[in-house]
Amino acid sequence: MKRTASAVWTGGLKDGNGKISTDSGVLSDTQYSFSTRFEDGIGTNPEELIAAAHAGCFSMALSGQLGQAGLTADSIKTTATVRLEKTDAGFAITSVHLEVRAKVPGADQQAFETAANNAKAGCPVSKVLKAEITMDASLEA
Repeated sequence: MKRTASAVWTGGLKDGNGKISTDSGVLSDTQYSFSTRFEDGIGTNPEELIAAAHAGCFSMALSGQLGQAGLTADSIKTTATVRLEKTDAGFAITSVHLEVRAKVPGADQQAFETAANNAKAGCPVSKVLKAEITMDASLEA
């Protein structure tokens, strides 16, 4: 299975702009620029897209892990926060934090934590990221 996205950039780093598209059409010439990445400009940026991918991937992985434990979530809400920082070697994604809130009927805290940790380690997006990935996972009543 392959998934494809493309980006086109025109102009210089600070005064240029780009457009990101996906083969699915969900993103179609979606604008990004220096200001959307490093300031508060309107549009998206690579780090936001990585955060979205990680949140979606993790939520699905957690659902799978819960299923293996005989549990089904009413809801899994994941927010991924990607930290982009300037390092001695240039800009780098230095960490990702997952904030997870789940309603899982019949789950106890230990089963939930085991499933969440397995999902964090096993999610394909987690595996591709080399940054530190931390998590706060809460089982809601």
